[in-house]
Amino acid sequence: MNEVTVFIMGKGYRVPAGLTIMKAMEYAGYRLTRGCGCRGGYCGACATVYRLKGDYKLYGDLACQTTVQDGMYIAQLPFTPAERPAYRLEELQARGETLLALFPELARCVACNTCTKACPQKLEVMDAVQAALRGDIPGVADLTFDCVSCGLCTMRCPAEISHHHVWQLARRLNGAYLTPRAPHVAQRVEEVRAGKFKGELDRLVAMPKEGLVAAYKARDIEP
Repeated sequence: MNEVTVFIMGKGYRVPAGLTIMKAMEYAGYRLTRGCGCRGGYCGACATVYRLKGDYKLYGDLACQTTVQDGMYIAQLPFTPAERPAYRLEELQARGETLLALFPELARCVACNTCTKACPQKLEVMDAVQAALRGDIPGVADLTFDCVSCGLCTMRCPAEISHHHVWQLARRLNGAYLTPRAPHVAQRVEEVRAGKFKGELDRLVAMPKEGLVAAYKARDIEP
């Protein structure tokens, strides 16, 4: 079996080549009870920093997506502490000034692009910061749609911007006030309230497990 040496929290282990950092940690005997989640790159819970042998750079990535390399030094991050102001969405206006009022550190951005380089999702983070400074809430929401809130950009930012919290607010404002309402969604909500699907739901609830499995496998799937 082809193996590589990795250092986890300073201790060396031989692990199979080709494993992700998360799987390598478990292979080495670590029981992951935090700092892990979906294991598919969608939740951002497994933010990790590491160095490579002979390389001066400090890298950040998601442990569930990154393959181990020989001589890799790894440190797991349970979470990223960042300031998040308290607010009530219904009391806010969908204006650019709202973002800057709640996150004044945005104005400290020096356009160094370190945040973009740190993003494991390859998002244009600095462009989103500039959109926020221009008051372009839909632009921020669009640029950060795939953000998983891992916080790696915030840890590398010299201006100490709480990027992921800014993105959350922008997406909430955009969804609540600026996105056109979909008529078919409102129609379906009314159908649910009127009990249109109650009989079918009651039938599924009463169905044994074997029946549910069979119904799931036989369901119509859109191409």
